Formats: sequence, C-alpha cells, structure tokens
Amino acid sequence: NKLGGVIALIMSIAILFILPIIHVNNSQGLQFYPLNQILFWYMVIIIILLTWIGARPVEDPYILTGQILTVLYFMYYLINPLIIKMWDNLLN
Repeated sequence: NKLGGVIALIMSIAILFILPIIHVNNSQGLQFYPLNQILFWYMVIIIILLTWIGARPVEDPYILTGQILTVLYFMYYLINPLIIKMWDNLLN
C-alpha cells in the first residue's frame, strides 16, 4: 500500500521533530539508564537493518522483514520514555 508507506515515511521523520517538544523529563543522560543504553544499540541495529532492507528487491522475505523492523522502529519511541520513567521511579 503506497499510502501506508508515505504515512510511515512522514511519521518516521516527524517523530524526530516531535519528541524534543514533548520531552519534559528530567533525565540526566543515557549513562544513568542501563536499559536505555541497550535500547539505543538496539535502535542502531534496527536502523542499519532498515537501510539494508531498503536496498533489497521487493520480494517475500524482505517485505515481512521490513514490516517487522518498521514496527520495532516505532516501538522504540514508545518504550524508551516508559523505561526512563520506570527507572526514575525505581531510584526515587
């Protein structure tokens, strides 16, 4: 579906602009959040794999892999703030 692809492309860029605006956490840095450090490297791997999948032909195993990686890409932006809040509540 081309419309779904266009919406996903716009959302992947828009989320990078929206997050700093809605970020009201008093987090100190990634060095104080060990789970988020793991998630960061998880995100780096996902971006590398999405780049690789984008260069592959539109065939059966690559389509499903790209869809799964896209869902994981957006899940990172949902899970990361939740883990920061959980970690802050655990420490306080």
